[in-house]
Amino acid sequence: MKANRREFFKNTALGAIAAGAGGSLLGMAAESGRAAEKSEKKGSQRLSLEQLKKWEQWGYGMFIHFGMSTFVRNELPDGKAPAATYAPDKLDVDQWISVARDAGMKYAVLTTKHVAGHCLWPSEHTEYTVAQSGDKTDVVEKFVEACEKRGLKAGFYYCSWDNHNRFGSKTPSDGGEWGVMNSFPKKQIDNLPPYTTSLYQNFQTAQITELLRKYGPIGEMWIDIPGVLGRGYRTFLYEYVSKLQSDIVIMMNTGIGDGSKFPVDYAWPSDLIAIERRMPPAGKHRKWREIEGKEYYIPGEVCDPIGKEWFYVPGDDPRSDEVLLGQFNTCRERGVNLLLNVPPDKHGLIPSEYVQALGRLRKNAQL
Repeated sequence: MKANRREFFKNTALGAIAAGAGGSLLGMAAESGRAAEKSEKKGSQRLSLEQLKKWEQWGYGMFIHFGMSTFVRNELPDGKAPAATYAPDKLDVDQWISVARDAGMKYAVLTTKHVAGHCLWPSEHTEYTVAQSGDKTDVVEKFVEACEKRGLKAGFYYCSWDNHNRFGSKTPSDGGEWGVMNSFPKKQIDNLPPYTTSLYQNFQTAQITELLRKYGPIGEMWIDIPGVLGRGYRTFLYEYVSKLQSDIVIMMNTGIGDGSKFPVDYAWPSDLIAIERRMPPAGKHRKWREIEGKEYYIPGEVCDPIGKEWFYVPGDDPRSDEVLLGQFNTCRERGVNLLLNVPPDKHGLIPSEYVQALGRLRKNAQL
């Protein structure tokens, strides 16, 4: 804003008048500018407005769902498939990021661990990783290297719903009502909502420590199904991640919805609002929110698959060019980022039909 004002005074007759008057008008304008900046809302959020707006400028990114679910053809597996089931035969992580770059994307987010509990890096805290699998490539390492090489910001997704590494937790696969998650029923019931034990929470902390210390710096950290963690641990985890990497943007996924409401009991604290398989309400995404008596600036991120499924399924064709362009333009108009999921297949490659659809979208969107 200051630079714009200086440019204005340089290039208009008012600037000449101000100069002739001994700079008095310039001084008044500068003082006015300082007062305006002081009155601008800063918000109670951890990251500055400048940092969050820089994230918003990324605009368009690739979500990459790949892992055990790709090979068992089940988005929500029971976590019992042997690690060797994961066995891509043509794995090329650099191809994924090359496709993202060529599509005009500025960042990418990789599912480091999903519901199956299988890890795409050789974690020291479980044997259910690529180290025991059909292909032992450290996918997380290759992903970060490819992003750095291709000029994209790297992001990690980590799922709190883990059907393999349970440590006594009750996962959503076991049943229980999501709607009362993190509530305290007056009557103790047999079918409690999903929850995690302190031992599992220690496991999640240790794994996220690995990811952020070994592979950082990372632009965005996605925590999925944060409701099972409980408010206390979730708050600790948010603060802990921010200490490991102070500039990282943290997403506690609020789940399917248009972002008009923020479920505090389920997903707070968070730097972002997830808008999953939906679009923001007509008009702009509401970035300023009052939460527990304080105001926060919270940008939105739409996440949706290029087809219908998060993980690759044969025959899951990309949506039409018209639909993809409409979604892209609506995200722009309503002030949210678009994280478009483009899943690699069982070979470990993004299929040609997705590559071609992304190319057409870039052309149609004039990126």
